[in-house]
Amino acid sequence: MRTGYFYSLIFALLTSASIAAIAAPAAKHESVAAPQAVGQPAKTQGAKVDLNGADATTLQRELSGIGKGKAEAIVAYREDNGPFSSVEELLEVKGIGKAILDRNREKLEVN
Repeated sequence: MRTGYFYSLIFALLTSASIAAIAAPAAKHESVAAPQAVGQPAKTQGAKVDLNGADATTLQRELSGIGKGKAEAIVAYREDNGPFSSVEELLEVKGIGKAILDRNREKLEVN
């Protein structure tokens, strides 16, 4: 009988300790900024992507729903047809639809 009581106390103690460990707030670590790649400007909050000046890598990285293929298609369209005259002209690029344009409209500009 004493053994059963002892095991119950040990179980209660371990359960309480594990619950306290889970419920305790985690220590906050200082965030370390990732180093910028050489030659690439740092992205500032609120910065827009220039459709006429951005390369495929920048388009892919900064725009939602744009992968490598679509980014390369945007650059190819620009090289074949000249610079974009408006953001809406992006709809002429194969694979770019209204949903992708609407999702990224605030991030885009034409200079």
